[in-house]
Amino acid sequence: MGYSEEPHISGEILQVIDVGLIGYGYWGPNLARNIAESEGVRLTVIADGRPERRDLASRRHPGTTTCADAAEVIADAAVQAVIIATPLKTHHPLAKAALEAGKHVLVEKPLAASYAEASELAEIAARRGVCLMVDHTFVYTGAVRKIRALVETKELGDLLYLDSVRVNLGLFQQDSNVVWDLAAHDLAVMDHLVDARPVAVSADGTALAGYEHENIAYITVHFDNGFLGHFHVNWLAPVKVRTMLIGGSQRMLVYDDMEPSEKVRVYDKGVDFDLKDERAREQILVSYRTGDMYAPKLERREALASVVREFADAIEERRAPLTDGAAGIRVVQLLEAAERSLRAEGRRVRL
Repeated sequence: MGYSEEPHISGEILQVIDVGLIGYGYWGPNLARNIAESEGVRLTVIADGRPERRDLASRRHPGTTTCADAAEVIADAAVQAVIIATPLKTHHPLAKAALEAGKHVLVEKPLAASYAEASELAEIAARRGVCLMVDHTFVYTGAVRKIRALVETKELGDLLYLDSVRVNLGLFQQDSNVVWDLAAHDLAVMDHLVDARPVAVSADGTALAGYEHENIAYITVHFDNGFLGHFHVNWLAPVKVRTMLIGGSQRMLVYDDMEPSEKVRVYDKGVDFDLKDERAREQILVSYRTGDMYAPKLERREALASVVREFADAIEERRAPLTDGAAGIRVVQLLEAAERSLRAEGRRVRL
């Protein structure tokens, strides 16, 4: 795969993947820092069209080359992997060019601006035999990893619903609405946690305060087994809220990403229905279960460090990453369906 080698502290030879980063705006500096701090990867070149951003990148990463043109990164024979942190509309052309050049590619969320674009990227990656990964950052948090473990061990019982709120004041995107910006995070988390199949999406929203794109929206995802996912996203909130409720048949869970210590709390609460006579609904007996709450211990590693590590490991081990092209396609499909529902005044869109 064209790796370079350098001695490890133990004396063994460590395979190093040379990485090029395209985009040094809002998210690029975070990616650059985590690449620089991760073993097995080396940041060799950063591309950004703005001179002031290139100057900042040079000061922060003095051993890294900078350039104005993303094409230089893709054409560089020394670069084995490309990370793309640019506006949404550029994801597909940049990722496509890099994949066609035989580079491994990690793309900032969402993978592409349409289901067709995302599917094409996955097809090219498969044909070229290279790794395609999408940066669904929250999937790699200690909180979501723990929740997934609770789901797998049936600690919560059968999953019933997921209710999410992600609101803050800004950051307004120029080329996409609040659904493609904020909802992408929580849809990716739901995709990672829920094994059932989504069958339809409905969404409603509005563009307030004279803004061109929707800056507040409500999205509902319907599943084949009756599970329901609901998402409230908002760029016009006075406070920052990142809360997710997950209801199970045995226990319920609250995930509060703004909580400094107990981000995940598991409640031994629930409701049992006893239908004595199916022909007489008034005979339903409801019993409420309430018990202890506990906050499980979570991994403290920065999520983006785990993203970079997973990308490098997937390349070296020649396997699909946790958030691979298929995961990216599923999330984009939900986003695209939500967009279609918005344009149809909230009509339910079948997947």
